Amino acid sequence: MSSNKKLIAFYLPQYHPTPRNDKWWGKGFTEWTNVAKAKPLFRGHHQPNVPADLGFYDLRLPETRQAQADLAREYGVYGFCYYHYWFENGFEELETPFYEVVNSGEPDFPFCLCWANETWYSKFWNIDGTIEKKPLAEQKYPGRVDNEKHFYKLLKAFKDPRYIKCDGKLLFVIYKALEFQGLQEFMAQWNELAANNGLPGFYFVAYTCDCSNEFQRLKSLGVEKIITCHMLDLRFKKSRWDIIYDRFIRKWLKMPILVDYGKYYKYLVSEYEKDADAIPTILPNWDHSPRSGKGALIFTNTTPENFDKHVKQVADIIDKKDGEQLCFLKSWNEWGEGNYVEPDLRYGHGFLEVIKKYFKN
Repeated sequence: MSSNKKLIAFYLPQYHPTPRNDKWWGKGFTEWTNVAKAKPLFRGHHQPNVPADLGFYDLRLPETRQAQADLAREYGVYGFCYYHYWFENGFEELETPFYEVVNSGEPDFPFCLCWANETWYSKFWNIDGTIEKKPLAEQKYPGRVDNEKHFYKLLKAFKDPRYIKCDGKLLFVIYKALEFQGLQEFMAQWNELAANNGLPGFYFVAYTCDCSNEFQRLKSLGVEKIITCHMLDLRFKKSRWDIIYDRFIRKWLKMPILVDYGKYYKYLVSEYEKDADAIPTILPNWDHSPRSGKGALIFTNTTPENFDKHVKQVADIIDKKDGEQLCFLKSWNEWGEGNYVEPDLRYGHGFLEVIKKYFKN
């Protein structure tokens, strides 16, 4: 295997209480609240998922953040990409863990940011697949003054030697690039601000989980690369009868939509990943029933053995490309969506062992 692969893991910081989450969801709410109350929805459905080595941690504790970094490094993860929530004019949420990492200088582990630029809603998934939602925090793009305030709030992080660079520039992921009003102006302004502050500029990367509809549109925006994930593309891989069956089990059997990971993992990689502008994503599992109940999408047969087949596909594509290649893991610790590789009581270090096999240099 090539030694030029770097695996960066998306990292969710919602494991500490905040005043707004207390108001919206109840005193002391964190991601663990949903995880702990999850229940199996059908025979063979494994819920709740219970953490092993790290326990039900609190990200305000430096010991927890250090243990996560140590574990990630041991198993071949190059760095964390922290989800970053900036709504407008200094309105942030879940920012405490990242700023603690920056201000304390610990852990000594590479990091970058993904601006998760989308409105927060209180969501309720109906059994027919429809979603009822109410806005909690609206994503806005006020313009140049806000862009500058945003940049300077993160300047210390950008100057940190741990901040991940690509081609000598600061890696910055934009989650919803197609919804970003004024994206080109934002990128130009931040590169100008970077130059004024002795920084090398930004390596802007977009993200999509709907390659069929978005990949070519994203390429036209002027970003450096596109992180490709195929979560939504899976809907096009099901046969007509599977789609009819999905509708039946939702409406009449009151069950969530199920996707057999052992069968569909092959569709998590496509021709898009061969594109020079693509950064592939590896996806270990998915089950957001802790958040959405019977309206969930759930991957079944998400075993380390099936994950190995998926990761090998991605690694084989990366190894055929020249130079340093990035790959993203979605995700390190999104427990409420069943989307994590941290050790649990079911498989232990099983998923981490697979990552180590292909990415530990």
